[in-house]
Amino acid sequence: MMKHTLMTMLHSEGIKAFSRKCLRYCMSALFLCIFVLILIDQAIGFYVRQGIYTDINSIPNRPYGLLLGTSKYFAKNTPNLFYSNRLLAADELFKAKKIDYLLLSGDNRTVEYNEPRTMYKDLKKMGIPDAFMYMDYAGFRTLDSVIRADQVFKAHSITIITQKFHCERALFIAKYHNIDAICFAAEYPSGYTFVRIREFFARLQAIWDLLIEKEPHFLGKPEPLPPPVTIPMN
Repeated sequence: MMKHTLMTMLHSEGIKAFSRKCLRYCMSALFLCIFVLILIDQAIGFYVRQGIYTDINSIPNRPYGLLLGTSKYFAKNTPNLFYSNRLLAADELFKAKKIDYLLLSGDNRTVEYNEPRTMYKDLKKMGIPDAFMYMDYAGFRTLDSVIRADQVFKAHSITIITQKFHCERALFIAKYHNIDAICFAAEYPSGYTFVRIREFFARLQAIWDLLIEKEPHFLGKPEPLPPPVTIPMN
């Protein structure tokens, strides 16, 4: 009886020791993954830091502005401040004559959900003439938007317009593909920590896409934008 009890105790202790060992390995792996994500995030930001501008007076003039799309609303029709702040930044660039044309690039997954068309309508209400706006309906992802701006629309000198965290990933993609790009950072709304956390994984995906030489979902025939012009005063 005592022998059986002792064996049971030893077996139980063995299971506990094994469980503790597995837990330590899992925790170590988790911390390693977090470290790698942070390292990639910071390395990308450092690599492209000189191409990001927040001051309208210091940003160089570029012929083409690439406005990266996002949903106008969050769930339950809550306004998406990332969207509205990007439009404000695009409007500021255009009216300061820092860009000649705007390429509105975004998702066009359904008749009801059309990011380029929505941006076009709202920017027109803000006073930007439709003659200076062009739409890219196949900007399904950041990679698609950046590469298509260069290869399809022949916008070879661009200012990307989005929030800073997104600027960093977009410029990283542009640099890898030897695309001449800088970025004007729109204001980041206060809060929304989940958006920034999601960006860690988006950057990991971006590196994987570059390693496997992923191409845009759809290229199609070239649709060159007009040549650079001097934007007239409103």
